[in-house]
Amino acid sequence: MSVRQSLLAILDQGPCYGYQLRAEFDRRTGSTWPLNVGQIYNTLDRLERDGLVEKGDVDEHGHVYWRITDAGSAHVREWLQSPVMRGQGTRDELAIKLAVAVTLPGVHAADMIAAQRQGSRARLEELRRAAVADGEPRGPEELARSLVVDSMILVAEAELRWLERVEQRLERHPDHALALTLSTEKPRRGRPAKGEASGVEPGGSRKPVVASL
Repeated sequence: MSVRQSLLAILDQGPCYGYQLRAEFDRRTGSTWPLNVGQIYNTLDRLERDGLVEKGDVDEHGHVYWRITDAGSAHVREWLQSPVMRGQGTRDELAIKLAVAVTLPGVHAADMIAAQRQGSRARLEELRRAAVADGEPRGPEELARSLVVDSMILVAEAELRWLERVEQRLERHPDHALALTLSTEKPRRGRPAKGEASGVEPGGSRKPVVASL
């Protein structure tokens, strides 16, 4: 999720000072993504550096109001009209944790999956209870929260299905057969070879993002 673009979109509705901007973000996302004030001001500083916002009036309490520039408004319109493109790689902690774990000697992946499944189920039940407690949305703030919670529920459900699939695939491989020892090949120093960093083979074809287990 882009905090930068979200804050910019809020500023496109009118000038805000830091704490006000945090409160607006909080109520528009159903309090599902808490931000600290330091993060708000760091983001504002970067937006100012990029010419997307600028400092405006200061009120009697010393609050500095930030306002969006024309370039910032154009950036917001472009963001709202563009689809979100997922990256080819992943920074999902669980996926990376299990991918690394199955290559480590002496690690029992089945035990890890069982523990994760328990935690994932507990999280899913917590989200479902929150959705029931919230009830039918009665206004824009409630609707915003329900959209985020629905997304989190579907992600949690998908995570459980993925864990089941991982377990089924690993049943075909004993733990010791997957263990990797440290490679004896010494990586070259300096920049990766052309195509290596971008995931493109020398002939122009793209390397597979995820290899089959």
